[in-house]
Amino acid sequence: MSLKLDGKNAFVTGAGNGIGRATARKLAAAGATVAVNDLKEEFVAATVEEILRAGGRAVPVVKNMATREGVHEAIAGFAETAGPLDVLVNNAAWVRYQAVPDIAPETMDRMLDIGFKAVVWGIQAAASVMEEARGGAIVNVASTAGFRSAPRSIVYSGIKAGVMGITRAAAAELGPRGIRVNAVAPSAVPTEGTQRNRNEERDARRIASTPLGRLGTVDDIADAIVMLSSDYARFITAEVLYVDGGITRTNL
Repeated sequence: MSLKLDGKNAFVTGAGNGIGRATARKLAAAGATVAVNDLKEEFVAATVEEILRAGGRAVPVVKNMATREGVHEAIAGFAETAGPLDVLVNNAAWVRYQAVPDIAPETMDRMLDIGFKAVVWGIQAAASVMEEARGGAIVNVASTAGFRSAPRSIVYSGIKAGVMGITRAAAAELGPRGIRVNAVAPSAVPTEGTQRNRNEERDARRIASTPLGRLGTVDDIADAIVMLSSDYARFITAEVLYVDGGITRTNL
């Protein structure tokens, strides 16, 4: 039983920055060959270079994951070159916060394509290239927003709650094949993508409501994902792991 992932192949969507980038680094450090996926070539190149510089193994996958075809092509292509897939991390998202009167169809469609549909397509594609003898682990990135919602987050909160439902249903269906499906639910984590929705006052309120007394970091989330991908979690499936410093389950 080990956190080591030597000989494993892992695919991380949205790995160009934030939680995805940290997860790709951590999986590579644990010994996996990691497919680094993002839409922006420069982000992918930077993450791959960081992994290679640290002595890890990484493969760039510049692909739009907003369509079923794109997801299947990306995951199948990686499996053809690296071998059977062992780990999929569904992390990619595109997020906009809008008040109820301002919700626009094109915004909702793009958020659903990347944050919800791509999770389903990713699970579908991964299951087709995971060997039954080896099994596999799928980790979806949800959010505490699926439980603790804020104003202007109807679409985002709905998607993340849906990701939790996808996780449980996929775990039930794929378990007999040895494929575990879990999710992590981070609270507020400072990243490049969340910067526009943060300010000192809001951060201070969150910290005051968090038993551990700080915001989470991308490494906090990535470490939990690596654990769920490893043999330490060999009998864990259909779970949503709160990685939130205790804010969701307490009332300070």
